Amino acid sequence: MLKPLRQGLPPLDPAAVSDAASCALPARFEAVREARRFTRCTLEQWDVGDRFDDICLVVSELVTNALRHAVPAAPRGGEAHPSVRLHLMRWTERLVCAVRDPSHESPAPRDSDDFSAESGRGLFLVDSFADSWGWHPLAGTLDGKVVWALFRLHTAG
Repeated sequence: MLKPLRQGLPPLDPAAVSDAASCALPARFEAVREARRFTRCTLEQWDVGDRFDDICLVVSELVTNALRHAVPAAPRGGEAHPSVRLHLMRWTERLVCAVRDPSHESPAPRDSDDFSAESGRGLFLVDSFADSWGWHPLAGTLDGKVVWALFRLHTAG
């Protein structure tokens, strides 16, 4: 299931994944709260050390961006939108947050120097708090793209 999501991610041995969790999120802004809750509950079970708050912030930004920019406007018939999906994958010294959405558009940081603006800082925050991030289109039966953020985890010892 996670193989298509690993395409385009930094080289990480898929056999070495310690833990993985994912959840589907509805196409409404309340899903950001659901994503934060899911992430906090998952991370409390995993040893992510001092990266806990950074990861939660980045997940919020990635999900917000997916909902704001990648989910199509509501159809007139009230049909359900394709959902956004959040994946968390932990290796011994790394954690990847990946958000899948139905859009093929590349995520682009807002071209603005106004950091006091109410919106448009999401990818700036992702870039600031994650060790690296990127995106790639999905192929095969999965449609859309995945935007991911990688965190290095500090192990004890």
